[in-house]
Amino acid sequence: MLAWTIYIPLTAGLALLLTRPRSAVLARWVSLLAALATAGIAIVSMGNFYGSTAHLTTIVQVPWIPQLGIQYYLAADGISVTLVLLTSIAAFVGVLFSWNVEYRASEFFALFLILIAGVFGVFLSFDVFLLFAFYELAIIPKYFLVAIWGSTRREYGAMKLVLYSFLGSALVLVGMIAVYAVLPVPTFDMAVWAQTAFPRSFQLWVFPFIFVGFAVLAGMWPFHSWAPTGHVAAPTAASMLLAGVVMKLGAYGALRVGMALFPEGARYWAPWIGWLAVIGIVYGALIALVQKDFKFVIGYSSVSHMGFVLLGLASLNLVGLSGAVLQMFSHGIIAGLLFGVVGRMVYDRTHTRDLEALQGMGLAKTIPSAAAIFGVAIFASMGIPGFSGFVAEMQVLVGAWHASPTLALLAGFGILAGVAYSLRVLHKSFLGGSPSTPAWGKHDRGPGHGKADPISAPEGLGGLILLTCTLIVGLYPACLLDLIVPALRSPFFEGLLRPLIK
Repeated sequence: MLAWTIYIPLTAGLALLLTRPRSAVLARWVSLLAALATAGIAIVSMGNFYGSTAHLTTIVQVPWIPQLGIQYYLAADGISVTLVLLTSIAAFVGVLFSWNVEYRASEFFALFLILIAGVFGVFLSFDVFLLFAFYELAIIPKYFLVAIWGSTRREYGAMKLVLYSFLGSALVLVGMIAVYAVLPVPTFDMAVWAQTAFPRSFQLWVFPFIFVGFAVLAGMWPFHSWAPTGHVAAPTAASMLLAGVVMKLGAYGALRVGMALFPEGARYWAPWIGWLAVIGIVYGALIALVQKDFKFVIGYSSVSHMGFVLLGLASLNLVGLSGAVLQMFSHGIIAGLLFGVVGRMVYDRTHTRDLEALQGMGLAKTIPSAAAIFGVAIFASMGIPGFSGFVAEMQVLVGAWHASPTLALLAGFGILAGVAYSLRVLHKSFLGGSPSTPAWGKHDRGPGHGKADPISAPEGLGGLILLTCTLIVGLYPACLLDLIVPALRSPFFEGLLRPLIK
């Protein structure tokens, strides 16, 4: 059933791209129904996986290019199901927040759906070549979504995003070819790679190629600069996807391919990964603290929070790794919500992201629903207890403490800086100024009246869904950890966690 999360959006996207209906309403509803179908499949599959996540469940496994040992091999475990659920939620809410798209709507939603299909494919692929193919499929639509429907320096942002993505892909490709060349039986089967005892000397040099290649897309410092630029340039739905799920492709690849298949390399390089992660956490938070553009604050915030994912991976223990996967889900939900508020609810109404200009508009009174949603979301981003971010980051910090108390303490400083920029941006964007300020765009109800269009039903529904998700996971994290932890205890990760499991 999970395979249909790939086929449905891919079919719907290709249909929209080939037929290009003139009706924007039709394109929206086709996309919404496709996203809703994938969400239903993800939820049902999640229920079926409880209690059976310790081993991989094969979905389909047939030869694709048998001469090279390449298969069309889809499988899933608890980690895959968790990220498929995240993607389905992000896709559905992304359509809701794009309900106002009129310009070339059929092409916009077609590329959106094809991107989503590629993301699902990455999370379900257990043939390394197939995973790489879906990874590249997800990169191509990103360029056009940003370059055509973006805003600030959109061509520059799109090109930078794609060049960094292809740079990372090139590193991964080098590592893949090296591994393929030393295998006794040519294959890209991930299970076979996991069972192969690669020499330690080989792992020490091939691991950085694969890990760093994927981690570029995860926003790892110093390869992070594409992320804030791309987020700011992208249209709202694309920003939500970039932060919500596309950055998770890099983190997932780093864990699934890099660390699980080359555990000796992971152990050797883990301290360096930990330091780069902490630098990213602190650097992203401090840079967010001095930004004047609303969207850049959230962009650098994403770099900082993704640093916790990498720090959890570097801990090399069950607590830290499970926290890293939980943080992937949590950050995907919270960052998606923040970008939705900034891009759709605020920028589309005020036509500015300058915090000084927004401070004089009294947005808390003119669009109170947006202020309420953003206020809750920014507290969730800060890691307040009761939200998913608290549980995820706490697990990462505990795991990091077991590996290196110094790194855990430095990451804690990043959390304090995160509180500072969160409160600053909340005050400047919504809680300052007066609604009588006449600095409004075309969606106002008259100069000087200080009124904006109310939050629409699709926007409100999308915000409510994401808030509900972060609350459910924050109050009952076992709903995901009961999927994630057994998957990490499975034979697939045995080489990585062998000292802990024994």
